[in-house]
Amino acid sequence: MRYGDFLTLHILHHAKDGVTGSFLMKELERHGYSISPGTIYPLLHALERENLLKSHWEVRNGRRMRVYEITKRGSNRLEEGKERLKELCLEVLGDK
Repeated sequence: MRYGDFLTLHILHHAKDGVTGSFLMKELERHGYSISPGTIYPLLHALERENLLKSHWEVRNGRRMRVYEITKRGSNRLEEGKERLKELCLEVLGDK
């Protein structure tokens, strides 16, 4: 798996609940990634073009924000990625 694949899995995982780019930047930072707006938004747009995410505008706390949600295709990709990640972890870490 490439670095970008891990980011994509993490984004798809959280997009089940509908997320904003700023939420994702904070969430990824919490896990040790340093992601700038110049990285996250092009990635989100690319995932939309691949039909893994869809977005819409909402007003939250008086501010207009784009909210990203996972698509059916994104859910399938997430499940496939989770299986591949599980396989990798079992090989690398053993049965623990």
